[in-house]
Amino acid sequence: MSFAELGLIPELQKAVADAGYTEPTPIQRQAIPIVIAGHDVMGGAQTGTGKTAGFTLPVLHLLAAEHVHPRAAGRPRCLILTPTRELAAQVEESVQTYGKHLPLTSMVMFGGVGINPQIAALKKRVDILVATPGRLLDHVGQKTLDLSGVEILVLDEADRMLDMGFIRDIRKIIALLPKQRQNLLFSATFSPEIRELAAGLLNQPVSVDVAPRNTAAETVTQKVIETDRERKKELLCHLFQTHGWHQVLVFARTKHGADALARTLDKAGIKAAAIHGDKSQGARTRVLSEFKEGKLVALVATDIAARGIDIDALPYVINYELPNVPEDYVHRIGRTGRAGMVGEAISLVCHDERAQLKDIEKLIKRNLERVVIEGFEQSAHAAPRPPQAPRGPRKPQPGRAPAAKTAQKPGGPQKHRSGSRHR
Repeated sequence: MSFAELGLIPELQKAVADAGYTEPTPIQRQAIPIVIAGHDVMGGAQTGTGKTAGFTLPVLHLLAAEHVHPRAAGRPRCLILTPTRELAAQVEESVQTYGKHLPLTSMVMFGGVGINPQIAALKKRVDILVATPGRLLDHVGQKTLDLSGVEILVLDEADRMLDMGFIRDIRKIIALLPKQRQNLLFSATFSPEIRELAAGLLNQPVSVDVAPRNTAAETVTQKVIETDRERKKELLCHLFQTHGWHQVLVFARTKHGADALARTLDKAGIKAAAIHGDKSQGARTRVLSEFKEGKLVALVATDIAARGIDIDALPYVINYELPNVPEDYVHRIGRTGRAGMVGEAISLVCHDERAQLKDIEKLIKRNLERVVIEGFEQSAHAAPRPPQAPRGPRKPQPGRAPAAKTAQKPGGPQKHRSGSRHR
């Protein structure tokens, strides 16, 4: 099946061809005709399946096909909500890429950057607004944004938004929207909370589910190397040096751990950098750009910071530490094996992480292959954990969970759009 057979207008077909795509993915084949037909959609798709184009293409088609009178400034026709700033930037990049032959305007808004440039952008026409919930409500509070004209609402990665504590913000935003609108909800998992949200949001939705939930792409080879906690850094350096890896995303559990691991790799002659929420906006932008361009061999990331890292041919993901939440394992390794490409995910597992590994294998319903690296075999018993420094009290954050700081999107197809240069 071709994109032309999906009923997309010629301008979108040309943009898709410009981007180098010839055949739609399963989620695109299913979702695009349904969205174009005006139905609400409840979509389940794992990362790397082409889900973003699965909703941006039909949204652009609908907005371009419907002739409307000139809009008031700051009154978007489509609102796309995402849990993190990185994902917001990624989605708006998709809007720009596929909408480059259309007269539609778009912008992205998120926190962590100045609000005044965004206010200035909202004084012009904006057809498609991609936003994180917190900053969106800031604009609503300042009366710089009018949501009364939203025709299409998209909730992307709804499960992650709920995990991050955004449910109250989402409900506030929904209350500000017109009752008559088209709703698209995409989620990798469907917990009772997600189903409750969907029941109150969607009107006779069509379900689109292209893969069993909580599974990784079949093109990803998954392996476990069991070793001792104190040998992990040495083992990781050994793997880099013996395998000749050139572009690897490494996951650490904490921001401090990500920084320390990046320094260790750098000292071993493996060009590396860390990306997490405590990095400045400029540093995040630079690091992400260098990794995508292949100037960095390794990017060490925390779970939230990695959302929105979208590299079609990323060959390797390394779990230096297993996540505490088993679903995050699926999200992590979904950074590789995207769009039908092959990838490899390797987890370094010590004694302390056996429970997490068991939970992951239970979730994905398979036992992961164990690989032994000579000289790094796991000892019979775990060494005592080093004493942890006491942590200070955490500041309460009522109401809303802050989205992770994000890098702005590097490069990509560009054209003049109202507001799209303002971050």
